[in-house]
Amino acid sequence: MNLTKRLSAQRAARGAAEGGTPSAAARLGWLDSLRGIAALSVAVYHLALPFYWVPHGTRVPYYLDPGIFGVLLFFLVSGYIIPASLERRGDIRAFWVGRVFRIYPVVILTVVASLLILPRAHTVIADWGFQHALLSLVGNGLMIQDLMGIPNVIGVMWTLTYEMVFYYFVTALFAMGWHRRSAPIAVGFAAVALVLGGWISLGTISVNLTSTRHLVVACATIVLMAMACIMTGKPALTRTGAVLLGGLGLLLITLNSRATAFETMMIFATMFSGTVLYRLEHGQIERAQALLSCAFVVACGFLVGYLYNRGPALWRTWSESWMAWSFAYVAAWAVFVAGMLLRKRRFPRWLSWLGAISYSLYLLHNPVIHGMNWLLEGRGPIESWTGRLVQFGVVAAALLLLSHLSYRLVELPFQNLGRRVLKAATRPRSRASLIVAQTQTQTQEPADVADAEPSAEKVGATTP
Repeated sequence: MNLTKRLSAQRAARGAAEGGTPSAAARLGWLDSLRGIAALSVAVYHLALPFYWVPHGTRVPYYLDPGIFGVLLFFLVSGYIIPASLERRGDIRAFWVGRVFRIYPVVILTVVASLLILPRAHTVIADWGFQHALLSLVGNGLMIQDLMGIPNVIGVMWTLTYEMVFYYFVTALFAMGWHRRSAPIAVGFAAVALVLGGWISLGTISVNLTSTRHLVVACATIVLMAMACIMTGKPALTRTGAVLLGGLGLLLITLNSRATAFETMMIFATMFSGTVLYRLEHGQIERAQALLSCAFVVACGFLVGYLYNRGPALWRTWSESWMAWSFAYVAAWAVFVAGMLLRKRRFPRWLSWLGAISYSLYLLHNPVIHGMNWLLEGRGPIESWTGRLVQFGVVAAALLLLSHLSYRLVELPFQNLGRRVLKAATRPRSRASLIVAQTQTQTQEPADVADAEPSAEKVGATTP
């Protein structure tokens, strides 16, 4: 408990230092708590041991997939906080510097540690990554691999692709001054999922290794050019780079998705709905418009599972039935809305701490599980209730410890480094950021959003 108390105190102090108040920082506990629940749900699902503790527990994923639940809860949190982070800054370059230093260090740590520690027989790294190392490195380095026909180097990284493309969309919308149109965008994605979710062709560009190689080269060129434009800080070039990113993201999700079309479109409908709820909370959208658009998205999320998540689609959503998707989708919304309604209450500190380390927990849990299998190699299966409980406790303790160390020794130092890099590279308020900001009718965001950014964003990430 001393650890979680120190963490809470540090975050409250940071909020006060940046113009917030301890009470404002405390209100972010609901976002951290939701992220903690999401990460724990995905990790427990992959470990699977608790499902053996209750009668017919192994049938739980057939009716409500905990992995899909955790993923979608993560995406709702991302949709809520990511656009707010960009709008608070009013600076696209600063946003992307923050994103790079937030996401990449733990990914690099996880991949390198997995390669160095786990033997090939128990590796968590996809075989494709060994066979086509350069393509895998570039594709996963761009973090849009799941839309380029390249297997994720670690399975759970598929969600980072959707996080990254969401950043592309948010960047383009902000640069064009369309960022307040969250509700119609969410409704549009949901409508496409409902009408065309079972019909849009998948993987139409990367049909073989040659076409995949060409697509990777093209995407890398576009992304690097776009980032170069954004990093100049010049308004016209920044808008050009932002539009390049947004256009690339739209092209990939429409023509080359690995997941089913209904899943891809509903993921973005869900994230933009999270933004709608943020705007509703801060009075930036009419209540009726917000509630109707979110209700439509939730209805579509349930219906697309019933209509399309059958037969071959189950292999692409990695689920066992239409109910696994549909019930998990509704459950994720129910938990998020419950957290939002209770946001002014104080959440348990241990749950907020779990949310703070959730990104590391999400990325590290599969390597830890593979490491467990390696250590237990050659031993008979553990079938007793007490044996499984001990096994689960040991793995959970190891995972939480490693995730906390990753958070303290990798995540926080690199986030601080990112701030120093940005401060050294930019002036306090550059002419470019002023001009870009003038294209928006943005308002000053509350201090609690600023304080939330280091730990209350998602990275989403997650995966079933």
